[in-house]
Amino acid sequence: MVAIVDYGVGNLFSLCSSFGAIGHDAIITGDPDLIRNADRILLPGVGAFSDAIAKLHESGLVPVLMDEVSRGKPLLGICLGMQLLFEKSYEYGEYEGLGLIPGEIRPISDVISTELKIPHIGWNALHFSSKRSEIFKYLNEADYVYFVHSYYAAACDDFVTATTEYSAELTASVQNKNVYGCQFHPEKSGEVGLKILRAFCELEGTLC
Repeated sequence: MVAIVDYGVGNLFSLCSSFGAIGHDAIITGDPDLIRNADRILLPGVGAFSDAIAKLHESGLVPVLMDEVSRGKPLLGICLGMQLLFEKSYEYGEYEGLGLIPGEIRPISDVISTELKIPHIGWNALHFSSKRSEIFKYLNEADYVYFVHSYYAAACDDFVTATTEYSAELTASVQNKNVYGCQFHPEKSGEVGLKILRAFCELEGTLC
């Protein structure tokens, strides 16, 4: 079972429906015991980093997530949920993240063409790095996924598993051992996104 973490931020029901579409059980929950008993954890997120990390701490679930990751349980962060995995964010200030992946979150306006719109919204191709993740085992190079973001993960080259092009090369996905992150939305990415979620459901924890 996949536990979709409910801490007041995220596109929860469409995610849950996506797991149903591939025949895997998923539950939306903020219950620590249910998260501990799940085989895998999904951390969603939409909105501002500062609000999301504050709500996550207020939920009391941060120690639970950290413990489960330390046990080797697979965790996947999506969109803002991915950004929360990093050490810090510079979105309207400077805020500490969970520190599960080295690096930081920066505005895409620092690196993209001034002629392009922000946020970056739409379908873009994935380009896999030499560290291609097992969650992409059913995908082909340049498969398209759906993005909605104004910030991106930087200073994290050793953990980048895929990039996308938006006049500059932007981080599309990351992995640090059993911690995974997708800047894009698999639940909005059609059959390609479902293939990613299917591969995530097939992961086995390293210790759990």
